Amino acid sequence: MATAVRPVHPTRRPSTTQLGVRPGARPRFPALRHFGPHWYAPVMGTAIVATAGAGLPLDVPGVRAACAAVWALALLALVTVVCARALHWIHHRDQARAHLLDPAVAPFQGCLSMALLAVGGGALVVGRDWTGIRAALALDVVLYGAGTVTGLVVAVTVPYLMIVRHRIDPAGITPVLLLPLVAPMVSAALGPLLVPYLPAGQARQTLLLGCLALFGLSLLATLLVLPLVFGRLVTAGPLPLALTPSLFLVLGPLGQSATAVTHLADAAPGTVPAPYPHGLTVFAVLYGVPVLGFALLWLALAAALVVRARRRGMGFSLAWWAFTFPVGTCATGARGLARLTGLVALDALAVALYALLLAAWATAAVCTARGLVSGELLAAPRPAPPEPRPATARTR
Repeated sequence: MATAVRPVHPTRRPSTTQLGVRPGARPRFPALRHFGPHWYAPVMGTAIVATAGAGLPLDVPGVRAACAAVWALALLALVTVVCARALHWIHHRDQARAHLLDPAVAPFQGCLSMALLAVGGGALVVGRDWTGIRAALALDVVLYGAGTVTGLVVAVTVPYLMIVRHRIDPAGITPVLLLPLVAPMVSAALGPLLVPYLPAGQARQTLLLGCLALFGLSLLATLLVLPLVFGRLVTAGPLPLALTPSLFLVLGPLGQSATAVTHLADAAPGTVPAPYPHGLTVFAVLYGVPVLGFALLWLALAAALVVRARRRGMGFSLAWWAFTFPVGTCATGARGLARLTGLVALDALAVALYALLLAAWATAAVCTARGLVSGELLAAPRPAPPEPRPATARTR
């Protein structure tokens, strides 16, 4: 049944009724007016500190207890952000819809899925030290199921909106476009942790092969977007200063896919018949090592561009949380490959990447706390100042 849509005069402002606000009423929770989906990034960045730290080959007293405390902080942050986002949708529905239709903000919807998955996986890895295995398993099952379903919905919905509603010019292509596509890879990496708790046979095989399918879904979709990102950098130059930290997002699908293949190989024995366990182990090494090598190349390139942007006046924003979760996935990927190969060099790389993760997390956490206290991070976004034009040399 077709319905007619009444045209709206281009100069007419939406009424308070259209915005979901009663006439004469002041909107509630005004501080949450611009509370967007990018606020899930601190949850992800905090959770990966706990899970990556718990898996390191370090026999240092208190490390695991510290990781459990960080996981508890991530769980608290997740509950806080989910509640704040719910209030945002209830009391600022117009702004929430605007975020969904904004091509610069819509890809961050994928962060919800990754935050749920990261905290759920952390419960089973290290949170169980505090909650007990039964509670940790129940929490992971709930968060993994919700995160996987949410990730699949976002992986379809956001690209659909990009095609039919968003209009992205070549200069607007950034690594942020990868966010809705990485979420299924996080599911592929964390799903194998649940395999041993399922009944042997069809249930375990279904979950393991389902995670392998999620791995392929995310990997192939990422391979479609990465050339666009690199092509934009080469043809249009560096990203705007405020968006430069997003270059680290490219490390997300790289490190997370290396982590996924190692976890799949770990869960394969006793789950799938021979020769698949051996085949998955071989695939994990042959895929993970080259991808980790490319990740290190991209890390060096992205770091150089961030240093350049910082020298040109790049200030703090929530985009700095891009320095945390993607680097953490590279650390877990290196650690997984070290388990499969026995190479001490990979263990050393995992420790070095984790040290970088800790430094990035501490910096982002302190600056975020400062921005919350001052109210700057909750204020309406301001237009970016004009960037200095590069000097050009005159040739004769």
